[in-house]
Amino acid sequence: MKFQHILIIFALTLCTAALAQNSAQGDLPSAPSATKQKPQPQAALPPVEPAPAATASESPAAPSKPAEPAAAAEAQPAAQPAETSKPAPPPAPAPTQDEDESVATIRRTVNEVNVVFTVTDKHGRYVKDLKKEDFKVIDDSKPAAEIRSFHAEADLPLQVGLLVDASNSIRDRFKFEQLAAIEFLNQTIRRKYDRAFVIGFDVTPEVTQDFTDDTEALAQGVRQLRPGGGTALYDALYFACRDKLLKADHKGPVRRAIILLSDGDDNQSHVTREEAIEMAERAEVTVYTISTNLSGTSHHGDKVLERISDATGGRSYVPFQITEVSNAFAAIQEELRSQYAISYKPADFTPDGRYRTIDILAQAKGLHVRSRRGYYAPTQ
Repeated sequence: MKFQHILIIFALTLCTAALAQNSAQGDLPSAPSATKQKPQPQAALPPVEPAPAATASESPAAPSKPAEPAAAAEAQPAAQPAETSKPAPPPAPAPTQDEDESVATIRRTVNEVNVVFTVTDKHGRYVKDLKKEDFKVIDDSKPAAEIRSFHAEADLPLQVGLLVDASNSIRDRFKFEQLAAIEFLNQTIRRKYDRAFVIGFDVTPEVTQDFTDDTEALAQGVRQLRPGGGTALYDALYFACRDKLLKADHKGPVRRAIILLSDGDDNQSHVTREEAIEMAERAEVTVYTISTNLSGTSHHGDKVLERISDATGGRSYVPFQITEVSNAFAAIQEELRSQYAISYKPADFTPDGRYRTIDILAQAKGLHVRSRRGYYAPTQ
């Protein structure tokens, strides 16, 4: 009888050990799932939905089910939702060859200056057949280190802003100026090649037609202008350069120009005249001004308009009669098709944000070059 008891006890001991071993083996799948269940790349896994709250209370039972390791894997995010509810983003890929070339291009061209300019003879006629050797470029009082490109550009795409003073001071001649502006846009803007926008301003600038190559839409934008209110000329110019032309998309070289119709009086702007000019220079915009002052005498506003156009490489027109406004528009159109484009490398360029002067000199006597006066160096 004692021997049978011993055998029973021995058998129970063996069973207990076997059960303990099986239980230990049943716990093994949970350890790898807890330590090796790292988020996979987004493309390798479907989106993981957050586990319901009830799953958290059921998760302790998961390790005792070796036949269902997936349940343990799904229960784990519920315990730490902030860390594992979404797969971590994959490491940032190394730059591709195209990206490397893009970066290299920026570094190569950061010290390259592009200038559009006009050449006239002593009679004011445009000279269109000159070569690179006919000019000398002075950057910040030193000869340019290298002329990288030179072209006579009669057909560069245009980005044109028409700014029309819609204040009370020009109410009596507003209709005629609208008609002259519409004719200019019809003659200048080419479909699928050039783009223009229309802004009327009194106290604030108003875009009545955004960038488009549709001359009928531009004409409608001009017709929508209504005179009234004070004059914030500098604010309008600043806005057109910063918010429109400086941000405009383009492929390849373009000519950026603003045609400004105003009497030059400003009584409402928040920025100064020089700040507006600086923004035009930063946007590489040439400003042409047409005075609406028809008093026949020297006017302070005419000097303001002349200062703006001269600083940006443009030209100021002061018609003596209202009918001559159309002639001013025609002259601007001709000039936009009679320009040169030059690209050069400065001798001692430093990306310090400083203003640098530009002087383009014609080698032949009797020729006059008109371009923007300078530019602001970029900063690193």
